[in-house]
Amino acid sequence: MDVLGVVPVASIRHERRIAADADAVWRVVRRPESIPEWFPGIVSCTVEGNRRVITTAIGLEIPEEILSNDDALRHFAYRITAPQYSFHLGVIDVLAIAPGDSLCVYSTTAIPDTLALLIAGGTLGALDEIQRLAEMATVLS
Repeated sequence: MDVLGVVPVASIRHERRIAADADAVWRVVRRPESIPEWFPGIVSCTVEGNRRVITTAIGLEIPEEILSNDDALRHFAYRITAPQYSFHLGVIDVLAIAPGDSLCVYSTTAIPDTLALLIAGGTLGALDEIQRLAEMATVLS
């Protein structure tokens, strides 16, 4: 905490321009149970209500709370609830630019800072896969 009482947090944002309609991109990420299909290192997950538990390739189970899954805004927000993390917020937004052109933004804010760096590294790979899946679906349709 600094002299003003502000707790510094690490916040990292990656974005990707995707050659697909925003709705096509949103279909890739909107289902909470689909994360193993597009986030590297996540091999499975379970979803019950607004709770999701992801399982990593090394067998680590990480509990999360889904905060928002808004089809109208194409906005998905979640937080890791494991006690070893002081704070985490992950947000995915899909924005329409033009027909067949969209922007996917994946933001991570966390304490400790190393958590933000670790997850943000994965979000780059996630954006690669989201792009691949959305553009492939567009070609196939």
